[in-house]
Amino acid sequence: MSSRWTRREWLKASGVLAAGTWGPSLARASETKQAAAAPPAALGEVVFQRSVPVRHDVDVFIAGGGPAGFAAALGARSQNASVYLAEAHSCLGGMCTAARVPLFMQFGDGVNFLAGDVGRQVLSRLKKESHHIYEGNDIEALKRTYDDLLCESGARFTFYTGLIGVECREGRIAHVVCSAPSGLFAVRAKVYIDATGNGDLAAWAGAHFEKGDEHGELMPGTLCSVWTGIDWETWLPKRTHIPQPDGAMLEKAFADGVFTVHDQHLTGMYRNGKYLGGGNIGHTFGVDGTDEVSITKALLWGRKSLKEFERYYRDYLPGFKNIELVATGSLLGVRETRRIMGDYVLSLDDYKRRATFADEIGRFCYPIDNHPLHPGKDTYEKHRQEMDYEYHYKNGESYGIPYRALIPRGLDNVLVAGRCISADRMVHGSIRVTGGCYITGTAAGAAAAMAASQAVTTRQIDTRDLQQRLKKLGAYLPSV
Repeated sequence: MSSRWTRREWLKASGVLAAGTWGPSLARASETKQAAAAPPAALGEVVFQRSVPVRHDVDVFIAGGGPAGFAAALGARSQNASVYLAEAHSCLGGMCTAARVPLFMQFGDGVNFLAGDVGRQVLSRLKKESHHIYEGNDIEALKRTYDDLLCESGARFTFYTGLIGVECREGRIAHVVCSAPSGLFAVRAKVYIDATGNGDLAAWAGAHFEKGDEHGELMPGTLCSVWTGIDWETWLPKRTHIPQPDGAMLEKAFADGVFTVHDQHLTGMYRNGKYLGGGNIGHTFGVDGTDEVSITKALLWGRKSLKEFERYYRDYLPGFKNIELVATGSLLGVRETRRIMGDYVLSLDDYKRRATFADEIGRFCYPIDNHPLHPGKDTYEKHRQEMDYEYHYKNGESYGIPYRALIPRGLDNVLVAGRCISADRMVHGSIRVTGGCYITGTAAGAAAAMAASQAVTTRQIDTRDLQQRLKKLGAYLPSV
């Protein structure tokens, strides 16, 4: 089934008539015939048509303020483009802030720093914002870091501002519609960047996309959490592997009936305070991050399941007898939804051969981290084998990311950044983390600014010029 819908097909499926192409209904189909969860059955049709004010007319519009959108704004502003960024939540940073993912994955390959000036600025500012000396992130300091850097860049942005509609004609977005506490409004831009994670903007504009594996199954999510009362001095010397020594105590807890789901993949608790820990624990299997019903069920289960983890840590592991749950993420940690199909699809073969591209905009090296689709010892052992051995790089090794992977097929003034870039499912498991988002976001922002200032399509910019600009922004491009 094609992800391109006609207006009449959309109206029939959604039961809503709108002046333009309104977003969420288009999430129902993918290029590979993998349908997302169907929306509730229509109870009829209503006419929803109105004029809304244009509040922003800018060079570059960015949907989403996670690490990719944040980096895109800095990249565009570095080229003097006018920018407006819409973030649906209450803070920048996405998974590492609102969802409380407790730590960054690697920013370098063990020899070279890969995350560019954005990565360096974030790390440098964090050192000033926080006296944190632990392995996990100081999430509140990270929020302030993102706030300060984006404000200093001169980019305009607002929170509680969600993208709800896209008007696209003949491969070009004319405007988008956002919803905010003050009401609906439109944004016009010369170039649009999709940094939503879910690929909402590009998909709603008609871009082809893929979701999940060949059966449409998606990686599980995680409701991350914050805990207190941890005796780290007792626990850390005994932690030979992040979940627990040899997994023996987890198996005992399974046998004792502690857990409803026997999920061996317990990524663990990371220290982020004297007595605090950030928990990247538990999975919400079967969740679809583009379906609000699925997300609701996942959040309900995630919150409930943490009582089981509280019992496990308290009763089975040393150092946790006084553990207490402080908070859960205000966003569900989502690892996988749409992958927008671009002019180039970054592939597992590219990853294996440490590919170099003539148009590459950066290099990355995080292992392929595809969490098992189902709980079980066999699926977890396969995951560990892939992460630790089969797809693990040596120090100094990396793969190139081509600019073409940021250009959605069939769209002329749209770029994608972050975990929705054009990649197969395997490489997506590598590029989706924060360091990769900084790389693709910076490149998308700089490229969008070039296209806007030169009045050309995103395909017509000089990629050699882009590469030189990115090198000035700290991109690791050894072959350029």
